[in-house]
Amino acid sequence: MAKPHIEHFFSKEAPNPGGAYSHGVIANGFLYTCGMGPADPVTNKVEVEGIEEQTRQVLKNLQAILAENGATLDQVVKVTTHLQHVNRDFAAYNKVYQEFFTAPFPVRTTVGSDLANILVEIDFVVAL
Repeated sequence: MAKPHIEHFFSKEAPNPGGAYSHGVIANGFLYTCGMGPADPVTNKVEVEGIEEQTRQVLKNLQAILAENGATLDQVVKVTTHLQHVNRDFAAYNKVYQEFFTAPFPVRTTVGSDLANILVEIDFVVAL
């Protein structure tokens, strides 16, 4: 049985990973992104407050990861979102989400999570 081709990569346009992980992995025709937070890609620090601003920064960071491989948001098939305050912030997060995605939307899971000093973290599965 042949070993599957798996490619790990980093984007120079996204914040540096905060731990031992890649920005993305390509396997079997799909790109899987890391869970991305709202850090600024230049300073690697969270410089925006509020769910709307943090969501915009997260989605811009993820766009940079996709662009590294010539992919766009139109190719996203699955979105997983973690919100620090899901009941409080879902509506504002969803409003910003719709600035980046249009119908037909990818499938999505949104959950409440105990995040480390951020309000939102998102990852994608992308069809290449």
